[in-house]
Amino acid sequence: MARTIFYVSDGTGITAEAVGHALLTQFPGLRFRTERIPFVEDEERAQAALERIRAVARSEGVRPVVVSSVVTPEIRRVFAEADALVLDIIDSYLGPLEEEFGVQSSPKAGRAHGFGDPARYDARIAATNYALSHDDGLGSDYDEADVILLGVSRSGKTPTCLYLALHYGVKAANDPLVPEDLEARRIPDRFARVRDRLFGLTIDPERLAEVRETRMPGTRYASLAQCRWEVAAAERLLASRSIPILSTTRSSVEEIASMIMNRLDLRAPRQR
Repeated sequence: MARTIFYVSDGTGITAEAVGHALLTQFPGLRFRTERIPFVEDEERAQAALERIRAVARSEGVRPVVVSSVVTPEIRRVFAEADALVLDIIDSYLGPLEEEFGVQSSPKAGRAHGFGDPARYDARIAATNYALSHDDGLGSDYDEADVILLGVSRSGKTPTCLYLALHYGVKAANDPLVPEDLEARRIPDRFARVRDRLFGLTIDPERLAEVRETRMPGTRYASLAQCRWEVAAAERLLASRSIPILSTTRSSVEEIASMIMNRLDLRAPRQR
């Protein structure tokens, strides 16, 4: 039987889900059913969420797990009444931090994702617009890019760019390595000025064939032979130019983005 995990938040629930996912992956032998309850911004919505949690506990005969990132103390107290294991992320850490800093916290929903910091929020929106306008080779000017992802079609470039933009404010562009580039063993000339910002994504050919078959079934583009040739040629080309490469086969987009940030030292704004 799958255990039900609720991600409850007075914001989007992204923080609760990220923490919960990290914890649940440590139990590979168990099955989980997850449900996100976002924007629990008042006691009325909190009570509705509480009733939902109680209903699941009654129907399944086993208490669910609630991972909460609710900031408002009054709303957090509502979930203490749930017939569930409640993992309160905020409560677990605010107390020790208040003691360490010697000051009381000022809880406010939304700060975790930059809504309380207009400059940070604007940077994320600008980065997202940049990623969309420089997706799949659309852009022509890469001087503002923090990173440019290269890889064969359907290797995970677009979702990674959008995640980097939305969560980190990183201006990420991407460009496919098409068969013509691979046959000529060349990196497109338009990237000559930004070679230090190039990063390669690769993927197992078998997985690539599965993804392409879903998109364009029965085509040469989706054939295993074509996928094997493209992946091998792309990896040789990237390695020959000393461009770092990362496989997306068994990693989530969160993990891929984090590894790119670390490999390219994007924790601080790039010096232009």
